[in-house]
Amino acid sequence: MSLNYKDVSKTVIPEIQHNVNLRPYNTLNVEAYADRFVAITDPDQLTHLYDQSLLGKDTWVLGGGSNVLFKGRVKPLVLKNEIRFLEAVEESGRDIRMTVGGGNDWHRLVKHCVEQGWGGIENLALIPGTVGAAPIQNIGAYGVELKDVFVSLSAFDLETGSKRIFHSRDCEFGYRDSVFKKEYKGRFFILSVTLKLRKPPHTINSHYKSLEEWLENNHIDRPGIADVFRGVVEIRTSKLPNPADLGNAGSFFKNPVLPASKLDELKNAYDSVPSFPADEGMVKIPAGWLIEKTGWKGKRIGNVGTYENQALVIVNHGGATGDEIWALAISIRESVRNQFGIELVPEVNVIGTSS
Repeated sequence: MSLNYKDVSKTVIPEIQHNVNLRPYNTLNVEAYADRFVAITDPDQLTHLYDQSLLGKDTWVLGGGSNVLFKGRVKPLVLKNEIRFLEAVEESGRDIRMTVGGGNDWHRLVKHCVEQGWGGIENLALIPGTVGAAPIQNIGAYGVELKDVFVSLSAFDLETGSKRIFHSRDCEFGYRDSVFKKEYKGRFFILSVTLKLRKPPHTINSHYKSLEEWLENNHIDRPGIADVFRGVVEIRTSKLPNPADLGNAGSFFKNPVLPASKLDELKNAYDSVPSFPADEGMVKIPAGWLIEKTGWKGKRIGNVGTYENQALVIVNHGGATGDEIWALAISIRESVRNQFGIELVPEVNVIGTSS
């Protein structure tokens, strides 16, 4: 099915389901139940729910379920974002602006854009989740972040029932961060996102070590966006397990951003410490390296463990509960704190009450 469609419901009144198993809706494959669940395919359905006094702080928005850990029963009303459409809204020279429904699959969008010859998000291939979740997290990979192509988004205020446009400056983008993870956390349902991409000739961003190595190994001297896309997909596939085969939420922790003096301290204790530049006077240390050095890589405890090829990925070997996964995450965090004096911060959102 092409992305060039507008698939919205003609029915304004949404169906509220009860006692819904959320296992199909999270990539960690955790079984958890929502007291109330509704799939949103049209913004007017949100207006209807608001008019019935069903929205507000006691609601929770679910995208692709790739960045969430459910623990037991979920009490808030779960709003599943299924608003899916794509529209090219403006073309000017080499620039193209497109507006995409918040419920669209992110990787599918990237693939579509590469096929159309629209550059700018090819480095963000194979990142799981929805378009609506992308600005919340300010997703990033291989030297590119969403904010680099972001124009604006349209959102529904669950507390006031009004719609609002957020431009880039309003979102307060940071490293895996935005205003929607701080003071506006849980308040807005993202209806659509507008991006600015480029037609050929493209500016290629391949200055990321593993991507450079992939291009060199494949004898690609002058890469295009399709080459970058293919390289990123192959690299990510080699490092990360398919959630359909082994439940996971990708990187469980953020890469810590630390003062450069902390890097100097680590180099005194370890022969080689990987790092990347961050803000002035700061560096980013791979969380996976820290976790591996504490001995957690490939380790399994019961139904949970870390992935054998990437210590940053916590995996569900089958039948794990949210509590089991969270207990392992806490143990890993404590090990890194004790050995390095560094506090790891989870990327995943934890929701629900322990059973």
